[in-house]
Amino acid sequence: MLRSCENQKILNKMGTAARSSINRKTNESMRLIVTTFVGVVFGFFIGVSFPTLSLTKLTLPSSLLPTVEYVEDQRSGLSTQRFLNVFNPLNRNNGSSTRAQVLNDTSKIWVPTNPRGAERLPPKIVRAESDFYLRRLWGNPNEDLTSQPKYLVTFTVGYDQKNNINAAIKKVGFCFPPTIFFLCVHLCVTNICSKQFSDNFTIVLFHYDGRTTEWNEFEWSKRAIHVSVRKQTKWWYAKRFLHPDIVASYDYIFIWDEDLGVEHFNAEEYIKLVRKHGLEISQPGLEPNKGLTWQMTKRRGDREVHKETEEKPGWCSNPHLPPCAAFVEIMAPVFSRDAWRCVWHMIQNDLVHGWGLDFALRKCVEPAHEKIGVVDSQWIVHQTVPSLGNQGESKDGKAPWQGVRERCKKEWTMFQGRMANAEKAYFQALGADTTDSSAH
Repeated sequence: MLRSCENQKILNKMGTAARSSINRKTNESMRLIVTTFVGVVFGFFIGVSFPTLSLTKLTLPSSLLPTVEYVEDQRSGLSTQRFLNVFNPLNRNNGSSTRAQVLNDTSKIWVPTNPRGAERLPPKIVRAESDFYLRRLWGNPNEDLTSQPKYLVTFTVGYDQKNNINAAIKKVGFCFPPTIFFLCVHLCVTNICSKQFSDNFTIVLFHYDGRTTEWNEFEWSKRAIHVSVRKQTKWWYAKRFLHPDIVASYDYIFIWDEDLGVEHFNAEEYIKLVRKHGLEISQPGLEPNKGLTWQMTKRRGDREVHKETEEKPGWCSNPHLPPCAAFVEIMAPVFSRDAWRCVWHMIQNDLVHGWGLDFALRKCVEPAHEKIGVVDSQWIVHQTVPSLGNQGESKDGKAPWQGVRERCKKEWTMFQGRMANAEKAYFQALGADTTDSSAH
């Protein structure tokens, strides 16, 4: 009986222990479930409280990727998963080799701040823009520039027009009222009163006749940039030497012919008017008695600037389109920095005379009929010297200038065709109606 009682006690203890164990497991499971649920809810609220992390803005520690940022781009082929795998600290087996592979594969590196081709460089060392400022061969580079011209003027020249160019760049004039006329004469003779085109301008001469050293007789020529390639036009030069990133330091770019009379023109006053009237593309008015082709570029004596005109019946399909508005000629155009960036891309490599370009300049500013105009109160004379025409060759009994003129006309037709076909293809790709392209 005693043994039976003892056995019963043992069984009772075992039952109590079992129930206690089950109760503990149940409580632990509940705590685990509750903890998990709370963690999920808390994580959800944390997640929605912060913006999504974008890999394009992720900056990695320098120990992982010194000086170079890796971002996913549609051109790179570097997937997000591969990006994470490369720099995952748990992936110790092949992380180093994969990372080295990515570092050496420039097609899979893209730094948004770098120009194309500079992907291997740290962004802060890249200097994509330049200028024509002259530098010394000695001294501290930070002390090279005593002034930084804000404007650029280019002339495409032959030596036969040296005196005309000299007059354009360094023009002497009376700067005092007539009441002290004789004093002014004295000051002008001593060169104090001279109006310098070059005061705030970088001067670039493009030489189509190969003669450059002879220009050293002019003091200003020693400060000018001389580029010499025989028998080329200003638009050939402009496409190759006036890239927007090279002339980015200049507010305005003058791209002028060599046969322009500037007796009634002052560059600084001209720019003041351009700014005042919001002109992105402009030219000085032309003397009305010198065989004009277009009414738009004819100087008007009763105003500072005009932006529209009336032409012969049927010449203008729209009063806001060339040649009635949004139009200047290519002999003496002046471009703002932003307008030139667009125009440079529109210049064709092989169409060197630029004929037809003046009708398309409007595509680079908006609204063109308000931002393209002619400055009347600062005007010039087109002397129509056929100097570049004489650089042609006689063929089939034709004079050199005749061959050049025929080429000009052909280029005009070719340029118009290219522009029309390019616009048509673009609008067709967009599914737009191309039956009336005159408004584009």
